[in-house]
Amino acid sequence: MAASKECKIGVKKIAVASGVTWGLGVFFAGVFAAATGGFCLDFVNVMGSMYIGYAPTYAGAVIGGIWALIDGAVAGAIFGYIYNMV
Repeated sequence: MAASKECKIGVKKIAVASGVTWGLGVFFAGVFAAATGGFCLDFVNVMGSMYIGYAPTYAGAVIGGIWALIDGAVAGAIFGYIYNMV
């Protein structure tokens, strides 16, 4: 039984890590789309249909980053919980 405890994953830690990673990725995609006017624009437009307020602007990048932080944290927590259950 000791081996199964070693294989457990920290649900809070994976939630924070995935939230920060996804949040930063979406934020920087928005910043690149705002700065260049074309790079990552398709990604921002698609994600903007899911994240309210996410647009290829600097303010939109912050809003999208916050949405993605929450979304990634929830997804990471669900993943960690399922991983530990299996």
